[in-house]
Amino acid sequence: MSESLASPPSLQLLYREHHGWLLGWLRRRLGCAEHAAELAQDTFLRLLLAPDALPLREPRPYLSTIARRLLIDHGRRRALEQAYLDALAALPPPELPSAEDRCVILETLQRIDAMLDGLPPAVRTAFLLAQLEGLPYAQIAARLGVSERTVKRYVARGYEECILLL
Repeated sequence: MSESLASPPSLQLLYREHHGWLLGWLRRRLGCAEHAAELAQDTFLRLLLAPDALPLREPRPYLSTIARRLLIDHGRRRALEQAYLDALAALPPPELPSAEDRCVILETLQRIDAMLDGLPPAVRTAFLLAQLEGLPYAQIAARLGVSERTVKRYVARGYEECILLL
């Protein structure tokens, strides 16, 4: 392991003492040992990348909080993937994208979803109402109880985040 990614002794001990418990906790929630193992590793990876969090006073609640957030992300990715597969199933065979294109599209959808999730709720709502429903700023402003100028700023911020994805 490189020096910057070497795990501190406290993380090694935390892993030895709590990995089995976390794996079982995740397996019960997911019903899949393979996905549980992946999410358990991702949980400890998050701790490795945030060494300021160590040492932990209450490791199990902290680990379960990280894992719960990863479960939410996992569920959202699976729902997004299923919605995409459902949309593909409605296409006639000649219009189906190649397997490679499907992977690229799904990855892009997941990145957009993560970007939208990172926006404050009002910004996300304004951006989606403008883009998906085509509502004019005046209607969005009325729905959100803000000025049109604020809606313009919200939508501009949504565009900025989209540009950053590129």
